[in-house]
Amino acid sequence: MSLGRNAASVSTTVAVTLGGVLVASGFAGAQPCADGAGAPGGGSGGFGGISHSGADQQGPLPEMPEENPTQSVSWMTGANSPNDTFSRFGITGTDLGIMWDNGGSEDDQQLLVAFGDTVGDCRQPGGQWRSNALLRSVDTDLSDGVDLLAPGHTDSLVAASVAPEGQDFAHQIIEGLGLSGVEVTIIPTAAVAIDGKQYINYMSVREWGDHGDWRTNFSAIAVSDDNGHTWETALSTIRLNSDVSFEGVPQFDAGHENFQMHAYVRSGEYLYGLGTPPGRFGAAHLSRVAVGDILDLSAYEYWNGVSWAVEAAQSEPVIPAPVSELSVQWNEYLGKFVAMYADEPAGTIVLRTAESPEGPWSDATALIDSSDISGLYAPYIHPWSSGNTLYFAISRWSDYNVLLMRTDLDELGDGRALVAHDGINILTHVSLH
Repeated sequence: MSLGRNAASVSTTVAVTLGGVLVASGFAGAQPCADGAGAPGGGSGGFGGISHSGADQQGPLPEMPEENPTQSVSWMTGANSPNDTFSRFGITGTDLGIMWDNGGSEDDQQLLVAFGDTVGDCRQPGGQWRSNALLRSVDTDLSDGVDLLAPGHTDSLVAASVAPEGQDFAHQIIEGLGLSGVEVTIIPTAAVAIDGKQYINYMSVREWGDHGDWRTNFSAIAVSDDNGHTWETALSTIRLNSDVSFEGVPQFDAGHENFQMHAYVRSGEYLYGLGTPPGRFGAAHLSRVAVGDILDLSAYEYWNGVSWAVEAAQSEPVIPAPVSELSVQWNEYLGKFVAMYADEPAGTIVLRTAESPEGPWSDATALIDSSDISGLYAPYIHPWSSGNTLYFAISRWSDYNVLLMRTDLDELGDGRALVAHDGINILTHVSLH
């Protein structure tokens, strides 16, 4: 049984029991259409009285100090980006940009990019808000940015294109429960291709709290058999984290709260999932599953610090808190796994390496400090990075859009990495090789 894209059918096929206090329906105040400034995962905004399109929200590409090993490349999204996602896809603002290779052959290989809360024309009803969206690319030259496939290309949009006022439009790809007061949005957190199918792990957000803090109903995996055009949620993968129960699916298990957000990395016969609680202040825990059993929660194992255990509650942190919006990949150049995430309290974007997903993970090296560029979060590694250059997408809240950045791994290895200490950048020696 699966949750399809039709929210109306969900309420008739799934028995849902609600407990506790219901929260107000809404979203996290996406900047282009918000009445005032907000914070990712916190605050609230609305469309009342907004008369602008939202296209003027995006500023110039933020630049890093010239001596830093990490530099900005180009905006990926927004009306002022080279991709002009407003006129081409109906996207004024969005965030995240989780990138993965679709696993296709040479002729069919694509980069798929999943985004979070997405807004369009603020003058339209509801600001054309969507909980998530997906775009595509075949661009392998990342030195000048990521070129997204143009409208009219058969695979440029996730679903059939509609044209409000002559505008192409990227549809929401994963639908939620459709129950007001219980689920405010559906946010992708990780994705992977296995044997011709696409899998997105997402979180069902129940309530946005203070800055960097939120509650979830559950995390789950949505599956696509048609290269990302349509998606259905596998009920067998739901990890409950709230007093919401589903008839005929696994109920809450201790430890599932640590796997509400994910980062996927495949190694050999296993898919590893580094999980964190909702929000930006938890530690990262580790699961693994044989790639063919990704939809069977009973087949998952959890790292307890010494060996693999069968219960999620037995897992121990592999990366200490605070970890938020984590991305992990194997880096051929370094011969190591690389993890990137935001350290919210320190205001830094950091990198760690390890010989295996179990660790031990290296000390965190800060690539970006908030004194360089403010408001950055959610660094997601580009899977087509190669050589000594690590490319990654990252979101900026004030512009509410995604840009591509790059880091010179050789410069980090030469001991010129910038590390934040008490809010001040200092030089320290690091070795990533």
